[in-house]
Amino acid sequence: MAATRLYAILARGARTGVIFRRGPSRQVQLIRWDLRNDTFEHGQWFKGRIYERRCDLSPSGRLLVYFAATNRAPYGSWTAISKPPFFTALALWPKGDAWGGGGIFEDEETLLLNHCPEWEASFKLADGFRLKPGMHVKPCGNRPGRGEDEPINGLLRERDGWRVIEIGEEQYCGLNATEIFRFSQPRVEEKVGSNGRRLQMILHAIGRRQKAWYGLDYRVIDRDGTLLIDLPESDWADWDGGDLVFARGGCIYRLSKSQFRYYADKREDAFQRLYDFRDARFTAVAPTPAALQY
Repeated sequence: MAATRLYAILARGARTGVIFRRGPSRQVQLIRWDLRNDTFEHGQWFKGRIYERRCDLSPSGRLLVYFAATNRAPYGSWTAISKPPFFTALALWPKGDAWGGGGIFEDEETLLLNHCPEWEASFKLADGFRLKPGMHVKPCGNRPGRGEDEPINGLLRERDGWRVIEIGEEQYCGLNATEIFRFSQPRVEEKVGSNGRRLQMILHAIGRRQKAWYGLDYRVIDRDGTLLIDLPESDWADWDGGDLVFARGGCIYRLSKSQFRYYADKREDAFQRLYDFRDARFTAVAPTPAALQY
């Protein structure tokens, strides 16, 4: 059975989020997550590649910007705006390759598009698509349309409160190695939560074969640096208020802030498994009428 990988984006202005569920590698499902009651709306599937670290939610969570590729006509790859949990594009900018792509919602009415502005066609909407009335599009960052997951992923994480505390030591191992990049000293990013707790993401490798592309561990430490929670080989983690939410082994979990004190004794039993996505299978899902209009 193909491994199930999960990656989530939480809206910064509402108790909602999206989950990209991948597995097999060329099949991705979009799921809407209501964080008020931890319910999940299972949406459309996509046959191709979604570059989830170049995607973003508008502050309200009503709109998603994503970067996708099929490497087939008519577009090859593209950036689009849709209404979760649907991939059906309302606005679409053709890209054609895997450099750059995606975008950042500066606010509900402004999209920072990660396409190269020097190539005028890359900022032109494909025929038949339109922006939401009143929406503006501007270039993303100082190097729009360049790089791959970086620099856009770093811009997104910095906006959301992550800070690099150890840059790490990166070694290039080659395209045919089991890992394209390996960190002899891991790269560590940190996001401060409540009560002085700090969530850390530890990056060990990039471009792993037959495994998740990013070799990540997560952990929570207290203000003194004492390890509170260890989450090796997790795909994603973040704070939801004072709660810890994370993805591992095809499942989404929550550790409520009231349960942190019990983790030392209860260990894994302190985690609440919210949903197991491993058994999902590709199904053609038509967009609802609401998904076809802003």
